[in-house]
Amino acid sequence: MEVGTIAARTIVIYFVILLVMRMMGKREIGQLSIVDFVVSIMIAELAVMSIENVTVPMVKQILPMLILMLIQITLAYVSLKSDNLRKLIDGKPSVLISRGKIDESEMRKQRYNFDDLMIQLRQNNVETPADVEFAILEPSGDLSVIKKKEGQKEEVFLPLPLVLDGKVQNSHLEKMGKTPLWLRQELRKLGYRDIKKISYCVLKDNHTFYIDEKDEN
Repeated sequence: MEVGTIAARTIVIYFVILLVMRMMGKREIGQLSIVDFVVSIMIAELAVMSIENVTVPMVKQILPMLILMLIQITLAYVSLKSDNLRKLIDGKPSVLISRGKIDESEMRKQRYNFDDLMIQLRQNNVETPADVEFAILEPSGDLSVIKKKEGQKEEVFLPLPLVLDGKVQNSHLEKMGKTPLWLRQELRKLGYRDIKKISYCVLKDNHTFYIDEKDEN
């Protein structure tokens, strides 16, 4: 009887977890934020407990999973509207190499050692930091590497969003040595007078803007 109960619980929990993970959204394992990772571990632990503990009704054991799912969906929705909450939950990227120069101070802040850096550079087919224009440690822990181009004369800017969801990203402009006034002037030249109508804007390496406007509701 107990074997049959465990088998039945396993099947039910499988579909519950499948539903919960689909509702939480699609992300690769390497792209999970710390909160996503913690929630996934908690759900896994609750799943094991619900299968093994056959004396407790399944409703009581599935309820915590559903609560975690609701918390995660709520945080994801709120973070879309709140830049500060998004940075708190997901973190923000850190520039470890800028124009071939390693930022040792930033590496210490991120508790990132030179062995980690060189391993990830080699995985990106880079021999030395001198060959790197920018190396950015993403919130997921991956290292995004932008290589220097041969014969390149134009200044290359960090591929950081300048506008997100209608809001100017002042900290990103500061890293590029630009001002909000400069951005507004450049956008006006392109016919964009209302920044609130822009969902995403970034300056590409050929000094042209990629701009995506908000969808009309």
